[in-house]
Formats: sequence, structure tokens, C-alpha cells
Amino acid sequence: MTFKDYEDDPSLMDDEDPFKSFRNEFHIPQSESGSDEIYMCGNSLGLQPRRTHEYVLDELEKWKTLGVRGHFEGKYPWMPYHEFLMEDLAHIVGAKSQEVVPMNSLTVNLHLMMVSFYKPTKQRHKILIEKHAFPSDYYAVESQITFHGFDPSESLLTLEGDPSSQIIGEDTWIEYIQEFGEEVALVVLPGLQYYTGEALPLAKIVDVAHEKGCLVGVDLAHAVGNIPLNLHREQVDFACWCHYKYLNSGPGAVGGCFVHEKHFRDDQLPKFKGWWGHHKVSRFLMNNQFEATYSAEGWQISNPPIISLACIRASLEVFKDAGGVASLREKSLKLTSYLEFLLKTKLKHKISILTPEDPQRRGCQLSIVLESQTRSGQEIYKSLIASGVSVDWREPNVMRVAPVPLYNSFQDVYDFSQKLQDGINA
Repeated sequence: MTFKDYEDDPSLMDDEDPFKSFRNEFHIPQSESGSDEIYMCGNSLGLQPRRTHEYVLDELEKWKTLGVRGHFEGKYPWMPYHEFLMEDLAHIVGAKSQEVVPMNSLTVNLHLMMVSFYKPTKQRHKILIEKHAFPSDYYAVESQITFHGFDPSESLLTLEGDPSSQIIGEDTWIEYIQEFGEEVALVVLPGLQYYTGEALPLAKIVDVAHEKGCLVGVDLAHAVGNIPLNLHREQVDFACWCHYKYLNSGPGAVGGCFVHEKHFRDDQLPKFKGWWGHHKVSRFLMNNQFEATYSAEGWQISNPPIISLACIRASLEVFKDAGGVASLREKSLKLTSYLEFLLKTKLKHKISILTPEDPQRRGCQLSIVLESQTRSGQEIYKSLIASGVSVDWREPNVMRVAPVPLYNSFQDVYDFSQKLQDGINA
């Protein structure tokens, strides 16, 4: 992609953007001057869809007027409410509808998945994870190893990235698994690395892991709603994610799980049981005889919070109206490449970018390193926030910037580059 003609005028790209109307589907935070913020922090918390308010009020009204009957009455009764999300959610992650379920939160789901899919033996007891995984993932796998009576210093394998870029490429994962895979019970991959913004091509890594007898789980927190996914086709064993980032479902939103259908009828698979995982037809017989639901729903423990599901339903409908992540991908690639072009053109030698240059190896996030400046990176970051920009900061010196195709414009990207330039040069 070449952007020389748009270096100082992104308006033509915005005029030709087939998704520009979707910005109106979201509430954009306002700056102190009363104008729209430059909001490029969807990698941390997505914006609120306008229809969310209506959907949440519908459920509050139902509760007010129907009470307990709301479980069974109305257009969206609460008892099967999660089922109204499953088809659209499956489309987002490239799965069959019975392979996905919204439930719990990401780390809780990761623990529940490891109850089933981390089955250590004396010969195969190790978990392989990136050294700089999101801390919550690291804590989860470390505690699972300890819970099973093993020593994390021996059973937790961590893969390091390149010392300068911190990128762990596909080949590094494959080479490591080929060498040590026979000792590994579980490989935990990031769909998209939170710090560097690197997107992993999962298919080959999963194939090699399975050839070595390892099971594979994926943390999709920064990938879901951001890049096209094909979990079923790529034979991922399980995946977990949150809905509050690119899926715009509100702070602390209920998370999501994928379990490949090949595991549904494995009755020898360990599982923490709860009554929402019990078969629906006999769930209320209350006879204390567990009958498994042969789908991802079988991993549910309890009934979910309906208000949060209403927020997820609102967001999934916006994605559906836009044609899904695959349809948005072209704009995403263009937005991020335009940002990259402006940064390299206007701020050469003043910043560097951790995120891979290959557009197919990243989502909409660029992780920017602020090189040695007169002002510290933190000072520059704070000046951006004060000027009506929302991005986020990760220690020690990385600013993550995410132009989201559903609600960000090319003008946003241009204005951000200008404000960053002003902040650096101040």
C-alpha cells in the first residue's frame, strides 16, 4: 500500500471507506473541547455500541415487569439467552456454533479448560508458554502445574523472543516444539501477542504440536474481533477470550470459550461440573445424576449474567451488519498501514515499531517504542491523553495504538500522528 498522496489529507480515504457509517453505531468519548476524542484504545476497552443501551434496558424492563417469568417469556428469554449469541460468535472465531459458549471470564475459563486439557504424567508434564505472556495467563499455568504436584521450575517452559524485537515467530515455536514436544502436555499460544502486536499463524504450530502429542490452547484476548480466525479448521483444542476489547461488550464482560467438537464425547476428559453443563432436557429433574451436554456448553458451570450477555449480543449484531471480521480486515490493514506510513515519515529516528512490518502478521495494533527523547515516554504519553487522545502505555517504554476499523477513521490516524509529533517535539 502506498500513501504518499494521502500524507497530509486522509479525507479521500474516508470518503471512499465502505464502513464509515459504522462509526455512528458507537458512542465516541468527548474531549474537553467538546469534539470527539481520538480513541485508539480498543485493544484495552472497546467503545460502547449505541444499541447496547436499548438491549440492556430491555432486560431491566423484563426483570421489572415479569420477574422470574423472564427466564421463559419474551423475545429473548433468559434461560436460553446465551444460545442467541452462539451462531454470530462462532462466525467471529471460525467455529461451529456448538463449539463456542459465552461464560465466566478469560482466566477462569483458562483454568476450566486446563482442568480438562492439562493432563500431566511423569513423562509428559510440561506446559509451554511465551516468557512474556500476559501475566494472568502465566499465573494460571504456573498455578495449574503446582496444583498437579509438579514444580514450575521444571514443568513450566517459557519461550523467549528476539532480544531486540521481542518477536517470537512461527518458526521459533515450531522448532522448539519439534525438539522438546515429547515432554510437553500443553502448548498455550497467544492468538495475538498483547505487547508486540504479533499475530501468530496458528495452523502449522498446531499441526506440529499434535504430531508431538501435545494439546494446544489459545488465548484470543487481543485477536478476537481483530483478525480473521479459523479455530475449527485449524484443529485448535480449546481457546479462551474476553469480549471487552475488540468485541466492545463493556468492562468486565462475560468471556468466551471454544472447544473443538472432537472432544465433546470424550467422557474420560476431566471436567469441573456444574448444572449449566448438564443436559438441558433433564437439568431440572434435580436427581444429582450428571448428564453431559455434548457441546462447548458442557463446560459451563452456572447460569450467566444476562445484562452482560445483552451487551455482547449488541456488539455481535454490529459485526454481523458489517459482514464480520473478514469483511473489515481490508480496512483494518489499510488503517494500520497508513498509521505506520505516517509514523515512519514524520517521526523517523524518533520512534521505532515493535509490531511486525508484514501486515499479515499483525492486527490493528502497532506497539510504538519512544526512543531517547528530551521528554520521557511517560511524559509524551500523558501529553497525548491531555490533548484528547486515548491510547495505552505498557512498561517500560511501549505505547500501544489500535485504529479499529469499526469506529476509527483515517482522519483519526492522521490527527494522532500530528499530536504524537507535537508531544515529542514539545
